[in-house]
Amino acid sequence: MNLLLLEDADFIAADRVILRDRRLVHMQDVHRATVGDNLRVGRIGGLMGNAQLLRLDATEAELQVSFDLPPPDKLPLTLLLALPRPKMLRRVLQTVASMGVPKVVLVNSYRVEKSFWQTPFLAPEAIREQLVLGLEQARDTVLPEIIIEKRFKPFVEDRLPAMTDGTLGLIGHPGDYPACPRALDEPVTLAIGPEGGWIPYEVELLTKAGLQPVQLGARILRVETAVTALLARLF
Repeated sequence: MNLLLLEDADFIAADRVILRDRRLVHMQDVHRATVGDNLRVGRIGGLMGNAQLLRLDATEAELQVSFDLPPPDKLPLTLLLALPRPKMLRRVLQTVASMGVPKVVLVNSYRVEKSFWQTPFLAPEAIREQLVLGLEQARDTVLPEIIIEKRFKPFVEDRLPAMTDGTLGLIGHPGDYPACPRALDEPVTLAIGPEGGWIPYEVELLTKAGLQPVQLGARILRVETAVTALLARLF
């Protein structure tokens, strides 16, 4: 935890917070914090700053906080992601939050197993938990927007074209395609498929919506690896 993220419910005054949950445990067991120590903090959806530990015991910590720094800029990116398997979903959510992705659309695909949509990890509170962990790692305060689209064809035909308007639309897909571009400074809409990749019909629909396939080479990557590799290359 490189940033102690604060919720509105933590505040007992404009410059005072009380912590009683896993953040308290982290302060005690990892930071080994003692009264008088200064810690980096951020308010979810707001600024970052510093906190001084005023009081600490086994059940709660009281901190005096001040905020004066904006969070880091987000990437100019919308990530269209075929729903990964549940355990991988948690890691991917942390990754996209850490890397500054502002919007993620989780979509269905022919190779996405129906059971994946039943996972409790798709519950709003479960998604938020993983995003917060990613923000804490990267020292950010702004949660990515997560959109869930369970019907691939209606989404791609009816709503995706508006999302891609004014952006460079790319499909991460192995094959005889141009190499993924590097170090872009323009808005991008990026589609990454499931394990096994998009099927040809899905690539065709995505192409009609304004996206073009690109590749990272001959290696077949796990979804979480592909996300990290593509984002690092694009920006």
